Amino acid sequence: MRLEGTRSRFSQRHPFVFGVMMILVAVVLVMGATAFFRSMGWTPHSVGMGGDRLGMVSVEGVILDSAEVVEWIRTLKDDTSIKGVLLRVNSPGGAIAPSQEIYQAVSALAEVKPVVASYGTVAASGGYYASAPAHVIVANPGSITASIGVMAEFVTVTEALEKLGIKPEVLTTGKYKAAGTPMRELTPEQREQLLDLMRDLHDQFVGDVARARKMPFARVAAVADGRGVTGRQALELGLVDMLGSESQAFDKLKAMCSIEGRAVLVKGPVKEQSLLEKFVGSLKIDLSSSTGQGWTFSYR
Repeated sequence: MRLEGTRSRFSQRHPFVFGVMMILVAVVLVMGATAFFRSMGWTPHSVGMGGDRLGMVSVEGVILDSAEVVEWIRTLKDDTSIKGVLLRVNSPGGAIAPSQEIYQAVSALAEVKPVVASYGTVAASGGYYASAPAHVIVANPGSITASIGVMAEFVTVTEALEKLGIKPEVLTTGKYKAAGTPMRELTPEQREQLLDLMRDLHDQFVGDVARARKMPFARVAAVADGRGVTGRQALELGLVDMLGSESQAFDKLKAMCSIEGRAVLVKGPVKEQSLLEKFVGSLKIDLSSSTGQGWTFSYR
């Protein structure tokens, strides 16, 4: 009774200190529980109770950076308890290099574990590129995919400046250096140089898809004119392997991994999108692949 009274008086006399102590105790308990579950093979993103473990990689929104996705893919690749991976894609594409980095990571993953890609609303351009190495691609009939091509965009403000009586001067050390600057029009040579650059990026896209899908280069090139297609059309073109939902893609992965019962699905990466990324993603616009010279290249 005396101890209880002492505790009561302490909490009343020092409510702030008492509250901090209780929070610290709670944190210690949570950390201990987390360490225990991790030692048992669980992660904060595991879904399901018992059974074999499968990984899930989410590629969501405009592809602005690949670091988190690539790191998560490598984690699943190195985890011997993960039998296969579901790649869930809902992306209109984005910057070129990050799309290629995810493609390379998925390729490496597919060398050691079964990988099934599942397409949501859209898996186009860079979104399709990144997932092409999956062993099986499952698209909804109404998913929008393909859109294989490269786009460059820039603006010029020369006429507007002239009306204001402003004449900009641009100094460079080479005739191609300022190509795409808003301060002056493209010269014919600059335009051709940029088109040549785009053609090379386009050939990289087509070549990687052809290699991943085991299709002739010419066959992929025939549909690589920037067109978007539905999942059903993509199946006819050989760009996806079957039609179905995410659940059906998951069942396909389980079958490939010879899993008959329940499976624990380990999801990642967990990423908080900024308001700008959410806004840009909703408009299907890529703002990330600017070269710094006023123009933008993207797979979208």
